[in-house]
Amino acid sequence: MKNIVKSFGPVNALKDVSFTTQGGEIHGLLGENGAGKTTLMNVLAGTFPPDGGTILIDGKEVVGMTPRKAAELKIRFIHQELNLCNDLTVYQNMFLGEEYTRNRWKVDKKRELEHTQKVLDSMNSGISAFTVVAELDTAQKQMVEIARALLFSSELIIMDEPTTALNNQEIMKLFTIMENLKKDGVSFIYISHKMPEIFRICDRYTVLRDGSFIESGNIRDIDEHKATELLVGKRFVEAHIKDGIPSSITEEVVLKATALTGKTFKDVSFSLRHGEIVVFTGLQGSGTDELATSLFGATDLASGTIETKRGPLALKDIRTVMKSGIAMIPRNRKERGILPDLTIRTNNSLAYLVTKHKGLFVSQKQEHARFERSRERMNIRVSSDLDLITSLSGGNQQKVILSRWLEIDADVYIMDNPTQGIDVGAKFAIYKLVVELASQGKSVLFFTSEYPEIHQLADRCFVLYKGEVAAQLDRATISEVSIMEYSTGTYRGNLE
Repeated sequence: MKNIVKSFGPVNALKDVSFTTQGGEIHGLLGENGAGKTTLMNVLAGTFPPDGGTILIDGKEVVGMTPRKAAELKIRFIHQELNLCNDLTVYQNMFLGEEYTRNRWKVDKKRELEHTQKVLDSMNSGISAFTVVAELDTAQKQMVEIARALLFSSELIIMDEPTTALNNQEIMKLFTIMENLKKDGVSFIYISHKMPEIFRICDRYTVLRDGSFIESGNIRDIDEHKATELLVGKRFVEAHIKDGIPSSITEEVVLKATALTGKTFKDVSFSLRHGEIVVFTGLQGSGTDELATSLFGATDLASGTIETKRGPLALKDIRTVMKSGIAMIPRNRKERGILPDLTIRTNNSLAYLVTKHKGLFVSQKQEHARFERSRERMNIRVSSDLDLITSLSGGNQQKVILSRWLEIDADVYIMDNPTQGIDVGAKFAIYKLVVELASQGKSVLFFTSEYPEIHQLADRCFVLYKGEVAAQLDRATISEVSIMEYSTGTYRGNLE
């Protein structure tokens, strides 16, 4: 790709960017949210036409790139936001738009099933080609997306944050598949904010910043500190985020859960104090996902009780929970966080409108003022708050979701993997926000599987294993080794 330029209205998403990848390599494409990575790959995949510049494949210029032409050139793009049809089966999704036919017009279902199952089995996915996609969890859907790219023997596979919903075992399985395909000459462009992954799997790297090309080179010639410096334009300060911010933890209990049992967890009890950050962690399938949604009334509890400082918490509907002083930043931004057909302004105001708005009409002046507060507080990059929320990068969408809940001034903030798919600079900003909320007397339940987040934030940490609390760790006893031992079932204890 040579001298690629792309603008969306007044926003210059790509400014004279050049990018090259070779056969049989895994090329890491790095940059903060909004740096232009996904836009550059959308140009390569034919989703957006460039405003300027050229694309060359095997030395030959490609004019008028479209998604179909990209597919014919054996280029496949696995998007960060899953693009599967929930009402269709796995094999129907795999061949959507590229169906096998017989007698020129009839779909060859048997051949599609056999080919799909062969690819799924080669990945040890454990997924049946007959399964309706709606019945799969997020990690399985991601594996289907990957299998879809492998189905037609692609020669260049673009992966945009492919491991966001995968556990460590699934990530290692993906890396093995990638390395085997690389030996056969397949190339990968790998977009990820997880530095250990970049340095584990990539051969070369390219860095974009604010829509501009910064640097390319061999991954072995840099380290994580240098990569981070290239991303943000300055060396990232790795001091502990809590340093210098006074704690406001008191003995007042603002939320107490007793013997909570749901579909994937059982007998979970804990308390949350005024100004405290309590982290829940565990491997995928440990029950943390459903525990988070159950505390907000989005998933039914089988048994157990929750008390707040306002009294017993009635989980009959989410509106009641919100009015009881509880807010939630959900996981899976696309499926649970944003309303894609609404503006940035409206998405920002949703929680306020549900809990605090009175009257029949909504003042657009007040809506705009509310967003301006959010924009300044969270440094949201936006040209107009009347644009659709989908016009923003993933990181800026997440900032809007966070701002939405800050507007209701809740007592307790449940944050379920809020830094999913976010770059290191934006993560730091969210960590700082969480600590500042706690210093102001708010209480936070933070769900994550990433140790750096636990280390930065936790006053206490609960580790779940197979749906049960395996350990409760205070700040002094939290370590990466201890968390891994408890989350894998190696040790059980420390529950007092």
